[in-house]
Amino acid sequence: MRSLFAKSPATDQLAQKPTNLKVLSRYVKRNALLAIITAVLGLWALQLVFSYLSELDSLDESYTMSEAIKYIFYRSPYFLEQFIPTGALLGAVVGLGLLANKSELVVMRAAGVSVYRIVGWVLQPALLFVLLALAINQFVLPHSNQLAKEINEEDSSSLVTSVRGYWTLQPRFERSEGGDTKPDGSDILYIDYADVEGNIGEVKRWHLDNDGNLQTAVHAEGGQYIGREPIDANNSKPSEQYRYEWQLNNMTKLTINQGFDSSQAISPSDTLSLPFAPESVYLLTRKAEDLSLTQLYEHRQFMRQQGQRSLSHELAFWQKLLSPLSILSLVIVACSFVFGSLRTHSLGLRIVVALLFGLLFSYVQDLVGFVSLATGFSPLFMVLLPIVVSAVLGGYLLKRQM
Repeated sequence: MRSLFAKSPATDQLAQKPTNLKVLSRYVKRNALLAIITAVLGLWALQLVFSYLSELDSLDESYTMSEAIKYIFYRSPYFLEQFIPTGALLGAVVGLGLLANKSELVVMRAAGVSVYRIVGWVLQPALLFVLLALAINQFVLPHSNQLAKEINEEDSSSLVTSVRGYWTLQPRFERSEGGDTKPDGSDILYIDYADVEGNIGEVKRWHLDNDGNLQTAVHAEGGQYIGREPIDANNSKPSEQYRYEWQLNNMTKLTINQGFDSSQAISPSDTLSLPFAPESVYLLTRKAEDLSLTQLYEHRQFMRQQGQRSLSHELAFWQKLLSPLSILSLVIVACSFVFGSLRTHSLGLRIVVALLFGLLFSYVQDLVGFVSLATGFSPLFMVLLPIVVSAVLGGYLLKRQM
């Protein structure tokens, strides 16, 4: 680095030379990029090791070592995406800290390079990890999380109730001989899983009469989408409202008669009607963490059309959409930890403080998310709160170093 400044006899003229600034810019960016890559990969590797050790306790005859390794492999993109913000924070501290440890930052500032310019140089390689996190969220996680759950999914059949899949309450109507319709109770419908091709997993349906008494209980092992038809078939204009049909397979129907006498019937197939398309069923049966950013937006729009909302999906949408701001705010805080005299605090202490701050930021994000789900408060505001506080804190600490 000494030869880097040897070309300029007067350090106060260094900042006025575009060539020297380009050299400095590339040098700082390269150090920051390498440090962030090392930090992210290091945290990612540690998480993979810990996940492997935790899966060893779950091994049995049905869940073998090879399946455990495949499960960890499919979950690895999720772990990588989770550690990108903390890794960017830690990498920025290490990259700038090494420059400060050699007094190179002091020389840059003495040459007239401002703190904000140096911070801007560090933010540019961090943008690469912003794009990486967005790409993982959009294109990788929906598929990898689903593959992981197919390998290691806990059996919840023994639970009385479950929040897995999609639950809905559908009113039922019957048509009289005169063509009028009257209420015929309601159906409680549960769909375990659905994909974009129209295939659905386990289906359960309970029919209650107008007095709330259980009449029938239906269970099907799965089904396939068979088509749609307009709700009003007599309308000459194309209708925008359709009834979507699924063919259920291996259906078992339990009928409860008066006096609590019951009868059971098994049929190879039956039909299921829903007022929305297979793509919507797919969105409704998936957890928020398993959906991409665009799928979360489609889910949000669909729920608005239905006059409903899902706070968990809205929270996940804003967390993924604003994740770039989270990474950049943490990098700003990391830069504020480095500038200053190393005689007051060593580089090792600053790295530890930065790591603790990154973990604290992650915990605060989880906490405000739980608060939003528990109170119904705006998910957008709760997600923005730790980001804004972190950015303001970083800006304040940087200003003190000016």
